[in-house]
Amino acid sequence: MADAGIAESIRRGLSDCSPAERKVARVLLAAYPSAGFETVARLADRAGVSGPTVLRFVQRLGYRGFPDFQEALRRDLDERSASPLRIHQTRVLAEEPSGSLHSRAAAISTATLQRTFDELSTHDLDRCVELISGASGSVVIAGGRYSGLLGRILALHLEQLRPRVRMLPDEPSARAAMVADLGRRDVLVLFDYRRYEEHTLRLARVARAQHTSVVLFTDAWLSPISSEADVVLTSETAAPSPFDALTPVMALIETVVAGCFDRLGDAAVGRMAQADQLAGELGLY
Repeated sequence: MADAGIAESIRRGLSDCSPAERKVARVLLAAYPSAGFETVARLADRAGVSGPTVLRFVQRLGYRGFPDFQEALRRDLDERSASPLRIHQTRVLAEEPSGSLHSRAAAISTATLQRTFDELSTHDLDRCVELISGASGSVVIAGGRYSGLLGRILALHLEQLRPRVRMLPDEPSARAAMVADLGRRDVLVLFDYRRYEEHTLRLARVARAQHTSVVLFTDAWLSPISSEADVVLTSETAAPSPFDALTPVMALIETVVAGCFDRLGDAAVGRMAQADQLAGELGLY
């Protein structure tokens, strides 16, 4: 099981930092990973703190000093950009498969799912549910080549519970028109996982400029969108195949849907009943 990425470790440790150390953390997260490769003096200047504060901060993260932190950052960058082939090659070098496919898949998948929930922030989960269920405007959902499929699953569930749930269309003019309509009453939900996609980051930045709330589903290495997001929900990625696990993300989606259903209460039940009735009248199912 991979450890959390450096960015996620910084985010999780914010509450344990001194006010000065939190300034260092926010500078690192806002310009991750480039800020971590600056000199101690430059990073301290950007954060408005002293050099010793920067060193205390990286020691709090568990590093012997700043060079040790930067070396870990280089390894983290390799992990963030790893392809399925690279993941497979690394795994073959690190360990020999043992046991049956059934036992290996069960052990890895169970541990990945458990760790995802162990590290899940209750505050972020509650805030995510609050934003999605309480938005007076639209909930717009988007993702990448694979993660867009996860977004579609979330949308299919949410549209049964509340009005104005939309998948961001692929067609360029329709996509631009929907983004142009985003405002402070809306919520943009994004899915972005390692080998992060630049167009999704640009989408988040435009939404923030238009005062739209942003919810991000990502992995332990943290998409660059995390610095633009109001809420970040992370999941672990270890899987028995060379591809990152989707099961933990699905579990988070189901948890968010459950929270929205509870929060919306009778309104959600009434909408589901109306949808069932109309589907029957239309002969849909």
